[in-house]
Amino acid sequence: MHSEDVVKLITKIVVDKIKALENYKIPIGVSNRHVHLSQKDLDILYGLGYSLTKKIDLKQPGQFAANETVTIRGPKGEFENVRILGPIRSESQVEVSMTDSFRLGVKPPIKESGQLENTPGLEIIGPKGSVKIPNGTIIALRHIHMTPEYAEKMGVKDKEIVEVETMGERHGILGNVLIRVSDKSSLEMHVDVDEANACALKNDDFVILHRK
Repeated sequence: MHSEDVVKLITKIVVDKIKALENYKIPIGVSNRHVHLSQKDLDILYGLGYSLTKKIDLKQPGQFAANETVTIRGPKGEFENVRILGPIRSESQVEVSMTDSFRLGVKPPIKESGQLENTPGLEIIGPKGSVKIPNGTIIALRHIHMTPEYAEKMGVKDKEIVEVETMGERHGILGNVLIRVSDKSSLEMHVDVDEANACALKNDDFVILHRK
């Protein structure tokens, strides 16, 4: 084989690989500490019948960051100006990083959002009052939102656990990533601040899904 043919073959292999990887690229969303509230708790924190006001829309359809913030307080410390995310939920939930948990003095488990059994509570303080939730503090299990169409394209299914590869100076493999499939989703992987810092990731960076 002539040298020119070798170069063409190598170029084709590289281009084909890049095209294949494009099918498995997933944008990153970095999630800072935040709170989801029930209407009952929002009424206590901001006043009876209060409605959240939208600051910005999030990438997941129907979800938004509210203008309203609260203070979260644990046995050892607190964080002020913690953003409330909407819409209202049936149960209040606080999502923090592991680093946050040290300052608060709580030991939240790593769990999927909404799975609040056997989780610690803390105090949430608003301008009109405060509430001590008995449970609901978690470190969110890293996860990927996607539509059924993307799930089919990538060969994965809802609740499957996968690995992804990060790019850049802190290139690495992240395991135990939960797939969450819904026709109301937008393609995005959520990591918390600790995970983002460890892998030098920021919003709109991307990872590559690894198929088993």
